[in-house]
Amino acid sequence: MGIINVNKMTDAAQIDCEGTLKVTLEFSAAPDISANPTDIVLVLDRSGSMLGSPLANLKAGADTFIDIIDETTDSQKDGVIGGGSHIGIVSFDGTAAADVPLSTSVSELKTAVDGLTAGGSTNHADAFAKAVESFDPASSNERVIVMFTDGKTTAGPTPGPVAEAAKAEGIIIYCIGLVGSDGINVDDLNDWATDPDSAHVAVTPDEEELEALFAELAKNISKPGATQITIDEILNPDFQIVSIDPPSKGSAEKIDINSLQWKISELGVRGNEDAVLEFYVRHVGQTGGVKSVNQSLLYSDKENHSVTFPDPSVNVMCDAEVDQEKCLDPVEFSLDGCQDSLEVDLGDVYLESRGRILQLDVTLKKICPNRRTALAIVLTEVDCDGKEHSRGMKTLTVPAHHYPGCRDIKVKCIKFVVPEDLNVCGSGMCKEKKFKARVIANSIDTDFKCCETAVTL
Repeated sequence: MGIINVNKMTDAAQIDCEGTLKVTLEFSAAPDISANPTDIVLVLDRSGSMLGSPLANLKAGADTFIDIIDETTDSQKDGVIGGGSHIGIVSFDGTAAADVPLSTSVSELKTAVDGLTAGGSTNHADAFAKAVESFDPASSNERVIVMFTDGKTTAGPTPGPVAEAAKAEGIIIYCIGLVGSDGINVDDLNDWATDPDSAHVAVTPDEEELEALFAELAKNISKPGATQITIDEILNPDFQIVSIDPPSKGSAEKIDINSLQWKISELGVRGNEDAVLEFYVRHVGQTGGVKSVNQSLLYSDKENHSVTFPDPSVNVMCDAEVDQEKCLDPVEFSLDGCQDSLEVDLGDVYLESRGRILQLDVTLKKICPNRRTALAIVLTEVDCDGKEHSRGMKTLTVPAHHYPGCRDIKVKCIKFVVPEDLNVCGSGMCKEKKFKARVIANSIDTDFKCCETAVTL
């Protein structure tokens, strides 16, 4: 199935200039086997060379294989092979036996595997033949044989033609080889298996690696939704990244103020899975209007899925521009057509002070996560007699931070304009002015709930 759902959204359709916005990326993936039923026959070598720990490691590998297929077929490890898929068990030494016909019962399959005992020679041809007979000719399910062996053929006819006939019928053959005491012919495994050999044959000299090989093969057969996922997000230059929450899957990092990268090793390998990333951006542009949040968003994975995320936009509300400065009166003059020069007195020009701009910073101490803060600053000017005159009040909401613990938050660049025409202690450019600022802050968000009291008489 691969990628089955993608989405990108914001927590608000409208923000103020320099406002903050939460952006959410999410998508889902599922293994193909959940939508494309597959019948699998495990063909397991129980010849004499498997006696002892090799057989024990084989059983562990087969049990893990069954568990993974159980989970990937219906997204739950419930003891039942779901989605219309089945698993059968064929074991062999000098002859082969169909221990379990195609079944959906995990307990029945594991009981057969756990009951295997080692002894006898090795008849690969009969093993392939019994596996082919296990499939239902009327079924439209994909058919897969997984052949495990630790040695060369020592009984029965040459197995190559039987394997070729199976492949000609559309059956996919995987081979797992353990280099046992009798040795193994890797060329034979390559001939029996479906091409390419690199995707259908695995050989190990270490019996303790068998469980990992069976697990990897089960993932390949179930066709994981997506692996080696990378998402590169570049914001519209009007926005900058404030913070990134840890994603539900994988890891995410800020590359610079306008871009981030999210990586996930695999998604939808054993069932339907969701991945969610939340991050916060702030508007830093000079203009308002309807703006796309991202400039580009690129998705890639090993399976080369084609994925397109939505492109959400937000309406940024900025105040209208007001120009209070009046144009200066011009000095008019003219030059006659035949004049080469003209001397004009443009009058006197004086430097003017139009007031002061105060830019204040304040640090809020020990602000807890996920709580907004209401902040107010009251500014007064002190005249020559010590009397205070109001020069303004600013109130603002400081967005919540999402770090794990309480931390100090520095609020910068809070601006007050003090025009010169409000002079309270004599006129004159560059004359000293005295001010007082009072700061009030409190948390907006709280978990307090007023209890309701009921009295019964």
